[in-house]
Amino acid sequence: MTLLILDLIGTFVFALSGAAAGVRNHLDLFGVLVLSFAAAAAGGITRDVIIGAVPPAAFSNWWYLAIAMFAGLLTFWRHGLIDRMRRPVLIFDAGGLALFAVTGTQKALEFGLSPVMAALIGMVSGIGGGMIRDIMLARIPTVLKSELYAVAALLGAVVVTLSHVFSLPATPMMILGALLCFTLRVAAFRYRLHLPIARRASAANDQGSRRS
Repeated sequence: MTLLILDLIGTFVFALSGAAAGVRNHLDLFGVLVLSFAAAAAGGITRDVIIGAVPPAAFSNWWYLAIAMFAGLLTFWRHGLIDRMRRPVLIFDAGGLALFAVTGTQKALEFGLSPVMAALIGMVSGIGGGMIRDIMLARIPTVLKSELYAVAALLGAVVVTLSHVFSLPATPMMILGALLCFTLRVAAFRYRLHLPIARRASAANDQGSRRS
């Protein structure tokens, strides 16, 4: 039950991120609802297909669709309330990332995957919704260019695997992992923390020519 509740909360906040991005890109009502469901369900569908939990929960449990549609309608008709938040897409995306990372990991563990593979599945589950949202909006996915996105999801997933390895209570560790992921993602955005970026040879030559 705890896993389902956290999964549904993750669905709601990821749906809000998709709908908010749709409104900001001037999509109509249908487009906002499609983007809302895609952002909310893509990570969970990917997770369930990989671990063999078919049909995926997003298709077998009507709550997922209902929650995604509610979030989309709420954002579409009350987008003024959403816009009053500072960077709402970032906040909702970080929340969805954190919740799907930990629930994806826990579900993978329950299906018998090793802790290492379960953590990777959790990471994929977390980043999937944001990737599909960005691709549908013709943008480079955040995970490929942003500050500690997949790394934050992976660290949150690792916390959950530790509960399995050391036989610790699962629910507190899932909450701890989600808080760690969320905090790291928001902090990374605020303070511009990121992994090393390759320096192109042409860029280096341009800088050298300017100095000369």
